[in-house]
Amino acid sequence: MDIMVCGEGLVDLVPRGRGQLADLQPALGGGPFNVAVAAGRLGADVGFQSRLSKDAFGCALEERLTEEGVDTSLVQRGEEPTTLAVCNIADDGSATYSFYTEGTADRFVEPALADVPWACFGTVSLALEPGASRYAALLKDLAARGTKVALDPNIRPFFATAEHREFLLSLLPHVTLLKLSEEEVDFLGAGALEQVPVVVTTRGADGLSVRTASVSLEVPPVNVEVADTIGAGDTVMAALLTLLAERDGTAAELSAEDWREILQFAAAAAAITVSRTGAQPPTRTEVEARL
Repeated sequence: MDIMVCGEGLVDLVPRGRGQLADLQPALGGGPFNVAVAAGRLGADVGFQSRLSKDAFGCALEERLTEEGVDTSLVQRGEEPTTLAVCNIADDGSATYSFYTEGTADRFVEPALADVPWACFGTVSLALEPGASRYAALLKDLAARGTKVALDPNIRPFFATAEHREFLLSLLPHVTLLKLSEEEVDFLGAGALEQVPVVVTTRGADGLSVRTASVSLEVPPVNVEVADTIGAGDTVMAALLTLLAERDGTAAELSAEDWREILQFAAAAAAITVSRTGAQPPTRTEVEARL
């Protein structure tokens, strides 16, 4: 396993049409789950660490991971229900969520150490206790053992608090790669990001940017007709991890040309995802054809 993705798998309830009372269609999701699936489709040797419910939703989540070639040996199962996220799609395709998290399975994960080159954390799993503190401890332990840590805070309104900001800031000294939206840069504070070796920012219609000690560059987005933005950022993270795991050396030491290639790949992968309804990331062949 080259990449271990840690965090929640949940079910998005996605409206089939426009309007507040549109019929809702269950869709498998959760930021970390989407990253693992996307990385699997891109050809990465990826595993998923989480606690999934034994209910029908949890069974479907684990089945999808297996279908996508994701290692599920570190997936725990529990009697608690699956977390639900009710999705609202705006006219421009952007998605917002209302979460139902009380007593759900992913909150009670008991993470295990693993010997992996890369580990990825983020989203709701870092905001709900007791799982958040357990994942934080795992993140720090992995970093101390030499694992490169990727973090995607993926801030949602219900945990965009001062307390969560301080929690995230406490993790940054242990992080190798931080992926943020421009809004999340504002939330954490640009100055705090300087302690992270690699920061990738998603900038919507302005594309992607990266900052390391020696590189600062931007790439434009790939123009497509947007169906919705569900899973776009997760696809970017999966693409970054997939290509970084394939390269020797540290991410912070890559050249500008290396980073341009990586960001262009990530932008193409995200463009394919947003052209489809729901989190449907592309295969490696589809991304290479788009490039």
